[in-house]
Amino acid sequence: MSLADLSLDRWRAYDLPAARSFAASAADAVGGRVTAVETADHLGAPLHRVRIDRDGQEFALIPGGRVPVGFDLDAWRPTPAQAADYAASLSQGFGYGPDLRAHLAQLLSPRRTVTLATVLMAVTDEDLTEAPADLPALLAARGLRPPTADEWEHACGAGAATLFRWGDDCPLDSTPYTSPDGPQRQPNAFGLRIAYDTYRSELSTDPTAVHGGDGGESECGGYGRLLAWLPLATANRNPYTAEFLHGPEGDDLFDSMSVRPVLDLP
Repeated sequence: MSLADLSLDRWRAYDLPAARSFAASAADAVGGRVTAVETADHLGAPLHRVRIDRDGQEFALIPGGRVPVGFDLDAWRPTPAQAADYAASLSQGFGYGPDLRAHLAQLLSPRRTVTLATVLMAVTDEDLTEAPADLPALLAARGLRPPTADEWEHACGAGAATLFRWGDDCPLDSTPYTSPDGPQRQPNAFGLRIAYDTYRSELSTDPTAVHGGDGGESECGGYGRLLAWLPLATANRNPYTAEFLHGPEGDDLFDSMSVRPVLDLP
């Protein structure tokens, strides 16, 4: 089995010594060094987190295989508080549908199963310094690449079926910007700092999507508290933000975008 063929199910079955051994092999394969192997609870079971340093940049191990991504909107029910908060936003002219479910249907990718390789992904995103069209070549020069949209969603949610990477709820007495100790500030199940700031707009190889934020549009626009949190939803591809950023008016806004580089394993 190659390193890239590791499945998330098999990774979950590893004990700590086996996880450390795999981490060492992955680090050797990319010319890096293991900086941490930790175990945290995720979805009711232990999950090992691995961090590897390569050329001064820290990466997390993202096990792949056949994994679920997206969001099952049909199985989801908003809380009364969420529905009321959206209704208040709608009364102010914000929102993409007559109710919260209709709004989310325009933003979220559907629940599905995909097959992904195991990769290393940067723990933190990095700001763009050139236009998005130049990004693949710039990363390739460092032996890296942008993530696909499915890879980004899987890395963020780590198999969770919830709206956000931390659950289905969010604090409605604040917004992400005014919640310095909110759930978005904690590392995710794989140890990534991801979906943590709505002022971010992470790019993937899908030009119709941006991830982990909307560039601050919902926060600055005063859309309402729930609408300020929703850009952090794992399956939210923020298509309207993507259309603007990749359109002619977004040519000079690349400095507000970021990318989370991927390092492939052999």
